[in-house]
Amino acid sequence: MEFMKDHDSFPDLRVNIGSLELQNPVMTASGTFGYAREFEHLVNLHRLGGVIVKGISLAPRPGNPPPRIVETACGMLNAIGLQNVGVKRFIDEKMVYLRAIGVPVVVNILGDSIAEYRQIAEELVGVEGIAGLEVNISCPNVKKGGVAFGTDPTMAAAVTAAVKKVADVPVMVKLSPNVSDISRIARAVENAGADSLSLINTLIGMAIDIKSRKPVLANVIGGLSGPAIKPVALRMVYEVARSVKIPVIGIGGIDSTEDALEFLIAGATAVQIGTANFVNPRISEQIVEGIATYVEEQKLSSVRELIGALEI
Repeated sequence: MEFMKDHDSFPDLRVNIGSLELQNPVMTASGTFGYAREFEHLVNLHRLGGVIVKGISLAPRPGNPPPRIVETACGMLNAIGLQNVGVKRFIDEKMVYLRAIGVPVVVNILGDSIAEYRQIAEELVGVEGIAGLEVNISCPNVKKGGVAFGTDPTMAAAVTAAVKKVADVPVMVKLSPNVSDISRIARAVENAGADSLSLINTLIGMAIDIKSRKPVLANVIGGLSGPAIKPVALRMVYEVARSVKIPVIGIGGIDSTEDALEFLIAGATAVQIGTANFVNPRISEQIVEGIATYVEEQKLSSVRELIGALEI
């Protein structure tokens, strides 16, 4: 379905993530949509619920050496290593474009220490056009920082509290699936002041070239994403949504309207589209249209009626 020109005739797709209102529950996941400009000729950016930009660190990062992406059954492994331009260049160059696209921009941030997380959050205070921060405590592609923070409740809470202390926008914390009890981490982060949670980040995996008997990725291990991880992500979103009072944003293997609807019904307030952007750059926009069609067909007054509507 193509949206009509009269916005008043749209189904009500608005959702609230704390104090942040989105025009619809479909966002793009960090690391899969660049800084949005890369997709401007492929997607109507104005139709998205929000854009979460590629992770930003205090100083520029070159990332890991190649090869750093490999296709797997029903997904892909990546070991990009959080390559990015650094916070100062991001503010001076990337935000000029991002603040003009007309949808909420959430900045994903990362660091190797609590002090770094706090400092980058301070650098972003007062920057026009930033609607929120997403704190990456969970990326498995770096050798220090991410894994330790994302898998330990005390450290996850400490990072959250440090960012919240200085941030002037809502703070979303992105959780790692590489833990035995993700709900425990979620509650610790909620108690530390997080405004919302996003999950899941990638699962840790690897691939081997049987001819050379060497790892396919130069980094040996990487993050598994794509349809293969959707059942795990859906289960974790279901568990966490019932463990916390703050909004949950679902991520993991979403590549159709049906996938997105499953996450909403499981308890997610919104979703992020990641690996599917590489396969079909218009997928996020198409999912927005698909959700609108579903809401109309089900004769719902709002997409919010679907959130947590799972019947057990």
